[in-house]
Amino acid sequence: MRTVRICVLILAALALSAPLGAEEINAPRSRWNPPDEAAADTSTINWARVADDAQGLAQGIPQGVPQDAAKPTAPSQSDKAAPVAQPQDKNQRDKADEQIKEQEHQRVLGVVPSFNVSYREDAVSLTGKQKIQLAFRSSIDPVTFAGAFLIAGYHEVANDTNFEWGAKGYMERVGAAYLDTFDSNMIGNGILPALLHQDPRYFRLGHGSTTHRLFYAAASAFVCKHDNTGKREPNYSNVLGNVAAGAISSLYYPDSNSDAGLAISNGLIVTAEGAFGAIFQEFWPDVSRKLFHKDPTNGRDAQYGTSGTPPTAAPKPDKP
Repeated sequence: MRTVRICVLILAALALSAPLGAEEINAPRSRWNPPDEAAADTSTINWARVADDAQGLAQGIPQGVPQDAAKPTAPSQSDKAAPVAQPQDKNQRDKADEQIKEQEHQRVLGVVPSFNVSYREDAVSLTGKQKIQLAFRSSIDPVTFAGAFLIAGYHEVANDTNFEWGAKGYMERVGAAYLDTFDSNMIGNGILPALLHQDPRYFRLGHGSTTHRLFYAAASAFVCKHDNTGKREPNYSNVLGNVAAGAISSLYYPDSNSDAGLAISNGLIVTAEGAFGAIFQEFWPDVSRKLFHKDPTNGRDAQYGTSGTPPTAAPKPDKP
């Protein structure tokens, strides 16, 4: 019964999230070829139209153009006063799309996805739909599924989740581990950030002292940027998302306690664990450059000097 419940929950989660992560594209119907005109009967000769064409040729009007249409008309006052729309919002969305595509190529050691990390100082705010799409993309990555199998294997050996031993219990552990990741990711990095207008990404600092960067990364689990303004505020999305995921997990873990206090404490524990993940993302490019001679930031750290501050321009020589 528990196996069926886990399978149903996984399918329901994917089915409900897929429309949010997909972009609907509807091809516009051409106004030059409406269905009625395409199916019109062309076997009957319109003698009135022929007469109009003949009269128009006599007056120097091209064939097929109505005589009223050939007369010059003065532009209306509304046409003169109509302002030209500036596609600023569209440009920002396009720029955010480009940055998201760049983030979707970020992987630790070329394997583990690092889609929710931004190395850019000019990162623009994401729309609610883009946040949900980014969370869904991370949730369905093959490495995310593989991680669920690894976590289930660990719990199978430790036998600490009260599932049965064997193939059946192992697959239940896999489903539970994946649901934990999926729920936390979709709620904490997608839905709640879209509703609360908070940016779910980790913005790597990349410069300054080691201590400063360490505290900056750890605080990101509890502090985030607000959309557009960029002001720091409590990261309600991340904390509440972890608490909600912990509460939902009581539906599929055996002998689980649905007490609200336990869900809150577990959510805070997961949030604290996320702080260690942010610390890893902060210093990973430094490790990658030193050990593997690869720069995940694509040279963006090079703009800072060894002291951790932006390089100053060289003074101009005095004129003789």
